[in-house]
Amino acid sequence: MPALSTHSLPAGADRGGDRSARAVTMAGLVVVAAYVGTVLTANWASVHWPAAVLGPLVIPAGTLWSGVTLTLRDLLHETLGTPGVLAGVAAGAGLSWLLATPQIAVASAVAFAVSETLDSVLYAVLRRGSRLRAVLGSNLLGMIVDSLLFVPLAFGSFAAVPGQVAGKTAATVVTLPLLWVASRSRCRAVPR
Repeated sequence: MPALSTHSLPAGADRGGDRSARAVTMAGLVVVAAYVGTVLTANWASVHWPAAVLGPLVIPAGTLWSGVTLTLRDLLHETLGTPGVLAGVAAGAGLSWLLATPQIAVASAVAFAVSETLDSVLYAVLRRGSRLRAVLGSNLLGMIVDSLLFVPLAFGSFAAVPGQVAGKTAATVVTLPLLWVASRSRCRAVPR
């Protein structure tokens, strides 16, 4: 896919540990828009839709959307590198104020910034090996940290943490094929 501009963003630690430049591509812009969009949708759903109760699990409505962000963050890392991830995290956290109550927005910003940053760092380290191991390991860390921070800050209780983790796990499993298909396409600005 052709680059939108000749300006490039420096990538963080890339596969193999070398630092290279990644051009901003249309695919990268689509991924960052989808990423930020799912963050906003998750926050909106948390305010406007009721939680699902499946047996002992209480699953906040935004959980599945939040789980999708984990895989999109990995795809964002692949297309725009660490600077793209950090820009997406900042945009998602900042824009959360538009669609959520202040309590949800604060909980989301704190949980999102901490968990997505840790997720991204672990993904970069694990990505030097298997992509699948990087996705699964970083998403597991991200979903646990996010749930442990978001649920008590947003709802004043840890009761929904198990449901939140279960919902995010389901969303990650469902969206893994997206990452695989995208990795096989020509969405990379710089070849491996």
